[in-house]
Amino acid sequence: MSAINGKDNNEPTIPPSALIRRVSSRSIRNSISEENGVENSTNKSFVSKYKKTPEALKSFHLNDESELEVPGTPMTPRTSTTPGHENCTFHHDLELDHRPPTREALLPDMANSYRLLLTGLGEDPERQGLLKTPERAAKAMLFFTKGYDQSLEEVLNNAIFDEDTDEMVVVKDIEMFSMCEHHLVPFYGKVSIGYLPQGKILGLSKLARIVEIFSRRLQVQERLTKQIAIAVTQAVRPAGVAVVIEGVHMCMVMRGVQKINSKTVTSTMLGVFRDDPKTREEFLNLVHSK
Repeated sequence: MSAINGKDNNEPTIPPSALIRRVSSRSIRNSISEENGVENSTNKSFVSKYKKTPEALKSFHLNDESELEVPGTPMTPRTSTTPGHENCTFHHDLELDHRPPTREALLPDMANSYRLLLTGLGEDPERQGLLKTPERAAKAMLFFTKGYDQSLEEVLNNAIFDEDTDEMVVVKDIEMFSMCEHHLVPFYGKVSIGYLPQGKILGLSKLARIVEIFSRRLQVQERLTKQIAIAVTQAVRPAGVAVVIEGVHMCMVMRGVQKINSKTVTSTMLGVFRDDPKTREEFLNLVHSK
């Protein structure tokens, strides 16, 4: 990998369009340290730790860096070469005000890209019906991917409450709309989330908002399922989290194999839901009941 800003960087180069807010693994680590004390990180998965630690039947945590980081979250590039600004999170070389660019600032470039796409298709972007299409398409894409502008902390907005309960909480059939990152066409469906509280509960609407954060991005359903489960874990530190998504993918319906009745089901089970078959069965029965 070539050196960037005079330093070796083993991470892939991120395009300017990825200058967006992200869930901070640093803030998550700090939160865990404040509540439980700083623990030595290991290379083992939290699942193996959970299985080997009896007291983890009451609690489990994510200590590995790769597990703390929400998968698929774009990184913000550091592009300044100005001395004293090497560690700045935001700004280009000529923009030293340290303010993150707004996503609306990307609209002109995005609209031009759509205009080129229309031309490549053999269309005339200057004809009446297409005059404003590039701008509309750019705004629509920003809406479809607005989850990049949202963080878990902001969405939760302190709606975490102390409650002496350890019974299962399930919110099912949460509508979900997302964009397939492979073909840039929609997929949609329903999300069901369950968790076992340990003295803290989450405002019910926040579960739906967590779905919105991660579904309003370029996604694959498998990663989306895991992201939601990890976010709920980070929010209330439950004894277990279960997420099931049933989705319809337009990349399989309107192109390719064109199977209009196919559905994709993915699940992520963490903690007790992964290790206790009866708890997992109870959740699945509640999800599938009418």
